[in-house]
Amino acid sequence: MGHREDLLAGAKRCLLEKGFARTTARDIVKESGTNLASIGYHYGSKDALLVQAYVELVEAMSGAFEGGAEGDLPGEPGSLERFSAVCSNIIGTMRDPGSLWRLSMEIVSMGDQMPEVRDHLARAQREGARGLVTLFMGGREEDVPEETVDTLGNFYVTLLMGLMTQWSFAPKDAPEAEQLAEGLRRVVEGVTRS
Repeated sequence: MGHREDLLAGAKRCLLEKGFARTTARDIVKESGTNLASIGYHYGSKDALLVQAYVELVEAMSGAFEGGAEGDLPGEPGSLERFSAVCSNIIGTMRDPGSLWRLSMEIVSMGDQMPEVRDHLARAQREGARGLVTLFMGGREEDVPEETVDTLGNFYVTLLMGLMTQWSFAPKDAPEAEQLAEGLRRVVEGVTRS
C-alpha cells in the first residue's frame, strides 16, 4: 500500500476508535505510519480524509444490508417480506455497541460546526438514497430516476435516520424489523381504504 491507502486505512481505524471530533491529524499519522504532509498532499485536509474514510466504511456495510455474501434477500422486490428482511439486516448492524451508526450520530450532530463536511456527506447521502431504492425495490442504481431518489429514496433515508437515532439513543426500546413491517402494512392499508 502507498501513503494514500495507508492514510485511509488509518483514518478508518481512528474513526471507529475515537470518533470524528476526537481524531486528530497526528492520530491518523501515527495509526497509518505516514507523515502529516501526506494528508494535505493526498486529501487536501484531515476533514476531507475523514469524510472519505467514513463514506467508505458506510459503503462497506452495504453487503450486510443485502444479507451477507450471498446477498439473497427473501421476498419480491417492493414486498413487505423484502422490507422486513432488509430492515432486519440493517438493525443487525446497529446492535454492536461500537457500531458505525454511533459514529454516524456524532457526525449528524456536528453538522453545523463543519459545513464543508456536511455538504460532502449530503451529496454522498443522495447516492445512498439511490442505493436504498434498489435494495428495497430491486433494479440497478444507474436506472433509478432522480424523481424516485427525491421521493422514495428520501423516504428510505428518513426511515434509516430515524432507526439509527432510536438504536443509538435507546436500543432496548428501538423497533425490530417485524414491527416496522407491520407499521408499514397498516399505513398502506389505511391509504388504500381512503
